Amino acid sequence: MLGSLALTLILLAVSGIECDVKEVCVGSPGIPGTPGSHGLPGRDGRDGIKGEPGPPGPMGPPGAMMDFPGCDGLTGAPGISGERGEKGEPGERGLPGLPAYLDEELQTKLRGLRHQILQSLGVLSLQGSMLAVGEKVFSTNGQSVDFNAIRKLCESAGGQVAVPRSPEENQAIASIIKKHNTYAYLGLAEGPTPGDFNYLDGTPVNYTNWYPGEPRGRGKEKCVEMYTDGQWNDKSCLQYRLAICEF
Repeated sequence: MLGSLALTLILLAVSGIECDVKEVCVGSPGIPGTPGSHGLPGRDGRDGIKGEPGPPGPMGPPGAMMDFPGCDGLTGAPGISGERGEKGEPGERGLPGLPAYLDEELQTKLRGLRHQILQSLGVLSLQGSMLAVGEKVFSTNGQSVDFNAIRKLCESAGGQVAVPRSPEENQAIASIIKKHNTYAYLGLAEGPTPGDFNYLDGTPVNYTNWYPGEPRGRGKEKCVEMYTDGQWNDKSCLQYRLAICEF
């Protein structure tokens, strides 16, 4: 059924009468219909502006195990030396040391220095050629005299007649002899037994370089000479040979 307001409007419309409708009356609502199904999901919207970083979270607990330490890195370049500091106060005076004559270390150093000084003075006094081998120095003044004169010359210079105690020293003396193109006496002398030669202080010889078949003087040749090739020969002590001293 139509409401009274609706019926009135119909009648007015049929009779041709115009009128302004100020109010509209609505009837009681009907029973709601069945809800429709959900539509398809819409597209994702655009990403928004990145937000500000949040505050840092709390520190986590330490790990269960520590790893092995790594290898040491390369040593860095040395830094610039700092300014020199102020001089400190003098320390306490130490206990008095041993007298110089009781200090073995000091005496050893002094003996070494004394030997070097005498060695230098002796070599310079000969004013000739010289050759150093290890701690030994061989020197000659270029003169040729008999064995006794050579012995006195070397002793007055603070040395002794040169005598090799190793192949290196033998080669050094031979080079001096070859340079002067002559032979030289060595610091050896025949002992009571023929053919048995010792150093001038009487100790046995620990190195020899005899020419094949030598010595064969049988007590008549009590000195030893060296050839230009470095080999030895027993000889009379009265011959003139190059004076070579060792220091």
